[in-house]
Amino acid sequence: MNSVEKEISYTTTNSYSTLNTLTKATKNVWFVCHGMSYLSRYFLKYFKGLNPEENYVIAPQAQSKFYIQPSFKHVGASWLTKENTLKETENVMRYFDAVLEAEQIPDNANLIVAGYSQGVSVSMRYIAKRKLNCSKLLMMSGGIPKELVKADFDFLNSDVKLIYGIEDEYLNDERMQYEQARAEELFGNNVEIIPFEGKHIVNTDIINSLV
Repeated sequence: MNSVEKEISYTTTNSYSTLNTLTKATKNVWFVCHGMSYLSRYFLKYFKGLNPEENYVIAPQAQSKFYIQPSFKHVGASWLTKENTLKETENVMRYFDAVLEAEQIPDNANLIVAGYSQGVSVSMRYIAKRKLNCSKLLMMSGGIPKELVKADFDFLNSDVKLIYGIEDEYLNDERMQYEQARAEELFGNNVEIIPFEGKHIVNTDIINSLV
């Protein structure tokens, strides 16, 4: 038997979630990418401490959904795996394009891009591939994609933060030293390293302090 894997293109539909209302009073627009096993509507809870008049939050939704163990009652989602990563990344990038086109972010608003855990990789790839200049880039408890290099971010005039818990169960000391070195390699003096007391969590106190 001769097994052949083929490829097609087709149109699909996906959701995304927002928090607060985009108005003339909005100062900051957040584009926030959740970690694995999240749904975007639940990820928004970490941003409810922000001033709702000044902050509008857009949470894209990873397309690949699955039931979470052990009960298999709750649904989570994943951005990318090691399977067909390049093509899947292109799909995510086009989806992000569609979300931002639909939202029509005004030029006078500060765009803050934040990724948590697995969301760090897709948010950084999007900035690099689309040359998206944001006012802040927040890399929270996640890994920097290995293929990205300094030249990918030479255009970026942004305040960059690398945020992680010193007790993170997924990021040991050796891994965090590596990620810090990578961040400094890509962004030089523009990156600020912010460790906090805690595990693999979204630190809402830090988020609320940044605006």
